[in-house]
Amino acid sequence: MQHIRAHVLVCGGTGCKANGSKEIQLTFARELQKFGLQDEVMVVETGCHGFCEHGPLVIVYPEGTFYCSVKPEDVKTIVEEHLYKGRIVQRLLYREPINQEQVPRYSEIGFYKKQHRLVLANCGAINPEAIEEYIAVGGYEALAKAVTQMTPQEVVDEVKKSGLRGRGGRGFPTGMKWQFAKNSESDKKYVICNADEGDPGAFMDRSVLEGDPHRVLEGMAICGYAMGADEGYIYVRAEYPLAIKRLRTAIAQAEEMGLLGEHIFESDFSFTIHIKEGAGAFVCGEETALMASIEGKRGMPRPRPPFPAVSGLWGKPTNINNVETFANVAQIIVNGADWYCRLGTEKSKGTKVFALTGKINNTGLAEVPMGITMREIIYDIGGGITNGKKFKAVQIGGPSGGCLILDQLDAPLDFDSVKKLDAIMGSGGLVVMDENTCMVEVARFFMNFTQRESCGKCVPCREGTKRMLEILERIVEGKGQMSDLDELEELANMVQNMALCGLGKSAPLPVISTLKRFRDEYEEHIRDKKCRAKVCTALRQFHINPEFCIGCGKCAKNCPAGAISGKIKHPYHIDNDICIKCGACKDNCNFDAVYVEA
Repeated sequence: MQHIRAHVLVCGGTGCKANGSKEIQLTFARELQKFGLQDEVMVVETGCHGFCEHGPLVIVYPEGTFYCSVKPEDVKTIVEEHLYKGRIVQRLLYREPINQEQVPRYSEIGFYKKQHRLVLANCGAINPEAIEEYIAVGGYEALAKAVTQMTPQEVVDEVKKSGLRGRGGRGFPTGMKWQFAKNSESDKKYVICNADEGDPGAFMDRSVLEGDPHRVLEGMAICGYAMGADEGYIYVRAEYPLAIKRLRTAIAQAEEMGLLGEHIFESDFSFTIHIKEGAGAFVCGEETALMASIEGKRGMPRPRPPFPAVSGLWGKPTNINNVETFANVAQIIVNGADWYCRLGTEKSKGTKVFALTGKINNTGLAEVPMGITMREIIYDIGGGITNGKKFKAVQIGGPSGGCLILDQLDAPLDFDSVKKLDAIMGSGGLVVMDENTCMVEVARFFMNFTQRESCGKCVPCREGTKRMLEILERIVEGKGQMSDLDELEELANMVQNMALCGLGKSAPLPVISTLKRFRDEYEEHIRDKKCRAKVCTALRQFHINPEFCIGCGKCAKNCPAGAISGKIKHPYHIDNDICIKCGACKDNCNFDAVYVEA
């Protein structure tokens, strides 16, 4: 019998793959062969560990030694020093960003300490393409329990009791949603998993599908049993090829073992799952638009009622939940609702997965209990703001979310608390911004995204977001008027109250929240023609410091507009009435004489 004394886990998430993790795996195989360790050490490709900023990641067990930013040329050192001689490779260990202290073990890293990984428990710990590994950690135990020991209503009741709310953004009670679909009488019902993750900076669903696809399939099958459906669809964007590949593999493996398909666990329950690849339209994240897309129609929302639980896919009762929601179900069924209720707040139970991006030291995925503060996420888990800059704001909820500021960092993060702050939880994207961020430009960026992605079906969203974008573009170009701010607020309220779907109703939130909390920046752009962050190109002014300028003339030679004048060996001057703000002068100055004034 083969005795494996060490396991080398190599992250196989999209980010690490893009940085060469596959080559790292192959190099491990070659180097282990050289040292005669191929029968003692097993190399395992896993899903995303969540610590994306420091990939590719390699973890060596049983010690749990965590190596980050590993390159193929580092593999020989790891094999020779760690696996052959038993000595940790110090230079590849993670360093805490604040004190630069080396942390050898995975479990001791600040990024993971405050996390409570339920949904992400298997991501980075098992091979997502091996169903045997999922089963070994308790996989499909919940489905077996539901099908053989519980009635459909008992399953629904357990999910209700757990307090699980939809993780797609709005936080509707999952058990209630299942109950509505169960109560609808029909000869055919459907389960849909919404994996159309369109928020900029969000990658939670992708990572779960890549790292633990069977957990999602199991949750969907349990839902199918509870509501009386025999068919399911996973709607996943085509831009996620690795997730699609692993889903196809997982479905085939589950069917082969009889865990999907006909008469599951020799019962009367049958359930099949199909994959529908979406074309990347943001609006298809809205459930009625998503169903239209599956049906082969243009992805456009429809009025409700009727709700999908009554008339959904092809007019049949349908339940739609997102990836993270389904990923919670199996553990609730196995461990019980009371166990799940121990985490979170009174009205928001369990955990939430957030994607940390922007001006933060530790970008990646963090799964935390509901009710944690934003301060803990940004500073304890995220490692603080990059380059020691000051925190300014964090965008939560994606392009349809809102901005939270310094005074709100200690507010609890749950569905109801965030709503009171003019924001939404959304799918879980967090974009952290520092003092060098222009909040007017942030609002313009997100409004540009939502306006471009509007399906155009309803006038408030189609025309309202377009007019709002035009105003914001005027302001960042230095052509705004004070009356524009009142018009922005009026339009935002109109779109919020009159748009057809949830995406349209939430589209103005970035403008509403930034206007409320950073109105002074808007006024500066309009009144003073000034951008304090020096981001808005049209409002920048380039100057030459005569104390630093040696009169070489290089800036004048590289100026495409002829805005720089002077003579050799004397300080040059920039005429800002002619300057086109391209920055060529600053880029070509070797003496840091050119500076930008907001």
